Amino acid sequence: MGSTAWRWSLAMNLQSTPLYKQFYFCYYVYKMLKFILSLILPQLAGAIGALFTVKAIPTWYMYLNKPNFSPPNWLFGPVWLTLYLMMGIALYLNWIKKTKQAKSNVRLFFIHLFFNFIWTPIFFGAKSLSTSLIVIVIIWVMIIMMINNFWKVNKISAYLLITYLLLVSFASLLNFFVWKLN
Repeated sequence: MGSTAWRWSLAMNLQSTPLYKQFYFCYYVYKMLKFILSLILPQLAGAIGALFTVKAIPTWYMYLNKPNFSPPNWLFGPVWLTLYLMMGIALYLNWIKKTKQAKSNVRLFFIHLFFNFIWTPIFFGAKSLSTSLIVIVIIWVMIIMMINNFWKVNKISAYLLITYLLLVSFASLLNFFVWKLN
């Protein structure tokens, strides 16, 4: 038997062993866990932030001077829910890769998610319009960094973040005008 045929035969025999099946099952569970965490963690950050938003909208935000291009309050929830989903998919597409760049991208994502998370308590909880403006600019810069870095690992993950960049650009403009008008 030639060396190639021998290797093929060995590989086929190993795939039918209980150990291989157990390994494959564990690997599948591991990937599914990463997928679930990728979807849940951004949503969790948004959900915790929403606790600050819900309280502040009727008591504080409603009375702020806002620019006339300010969207209705009900629109923010569905938009952010969708964006957090897209962010989670982008995270997953990098998290499953084993390259150094992908690992760096995952770290960058979680650092960015921290800033995304703290923006809401700063804006709606502490009611600090100037500090929230600084934080949202940091988020904006980090999104550009993520798009650039994610592109190197998985182009689809970079495309998923473009909508997020557009919304944060709009939110930054809105944050600026709310700060300036108040």
